[in-house]
Amino acid sequence: MQSARTISSPVKSDGGIRTTEAVRPFVHVLADSSDKLAGVCSALERHFTVAGERLDAEARLSQVPFAVVVRAELRDVGNIAAIKKRAGKLAKATKRIFLVEHSSHVGISQAYALGATLVLPGAINKSKLLAALADPAELTSGASSDAPQPDNAVEAAATAIASMFTAVTLGEPLDVDGTKEAGRRIADRITEHGLSEWLATVRRHHEGTYQHCLLVTGVAIDFGLSLGVGRTDLERLYSAAMFHDIGKAQIPLAILDKPGRLDTDERAMIEKHPAAGYEFLKDHEKISPEILDAVRHHHEYLDGSGYPDALCGESINDIVRILTISDIFAALIEHRHYKPTMPRTEAYNILCGMTGKLEKALVTSFKEVALTR
Repeated sequence: MQSARTISSPVKSDGGIRTTEAVRPFVHVLADSSDKLAGVCSALERHFTVAGERLDAEARLSQVPFAVVVRAELRDVGNIAAIKKRAGKLAKATKRIFLVEHSSHVGISQAYALGATLVLPGAINKSKLLAALADPAELTSGASSDAPQPDNAVEAAATAIASMFTAVTLGEPLDVDGTKEAGRRIADRITEHGLSEWLATVRRHHEGTYQHCLLVTGVAIDFGLSLGVGRTDLERLYSAAMFHDIGKAQIPLAILDKPGRLDTDERAMIEKHPAAGYEFLKDHEKISPEILDAVRHHHEYLDGSGYPDALCGESINDIVRILTISDIFAALIEHRHYKPTMPRTEAYNILCGMTGKLEKALVTSFKEVALTR
């Protein structure tokens, strides 16, 4: 690291901060508030030429920086859109470091989906940030273990889901191949290590809707494996599971993450997500009719009491029946911060009590998956 030198005083304009000294590497800082922007700039300005701008200001990056440092709340759709607006030039930077203050793996996965080369979770740490900008090898082992590696099956899947939800929210192209590949990696992981290991890992590191999608995919894969489905049907199953809740991207987080019972209006909004997901996916050439059917109908019941189309009996195909059981079971055993995790035995007993709604033979076959695998 170069020694400190005298630099010019910051000049503020358009919500930005800029310091100048041409002989040093150029680092561009993006933040969603003036306080965050000033904090990062002040940490770097003794060692780098620093330019900064708020995400809500007009994008004004005029040259390709050596590195980009982003400090912003990544569950804010406006922030994501602002970062994506600058994506073309940011992608040319050698290093793209995201500072994720809340150590939520949802935020970390979103950062990787936005192109991060490194994520530093938790409170801003000047030493780690400077080490990362100087040489990634200088980072302590603690920093690298905090941030999930994108080649890990869990994080690869979470990143795919983050990208999928962002695409829906911002009306951007969907990476279908990437999402299916993430599902394949989950299948490989479960084949090698089993369902219980997958459930424990996901519940330890993820929360909310992302946790649910990862749990459903794992349960559906293991259910398919236990039934001996062929490779093609297994691919349809894990693809349907990965995409099944994509319509929830259009539902406010306050409703999705609400602790306790939803009111009538909130429940009505939640029940729109299967049809919304179907509408978003229906014209995509890489989404098969079987996957579309599963996305739209995974809340249908054999007795006709489900939604959105009140299907019944033979109108509900096998993949949908398997996915519905997997979806219900995963929802019951999710880890939520406001309630204890339901034991798998209790969750399976609830499935057994849904007489007439779920296929009895499939629920019986699901017992081994639910209790022992």
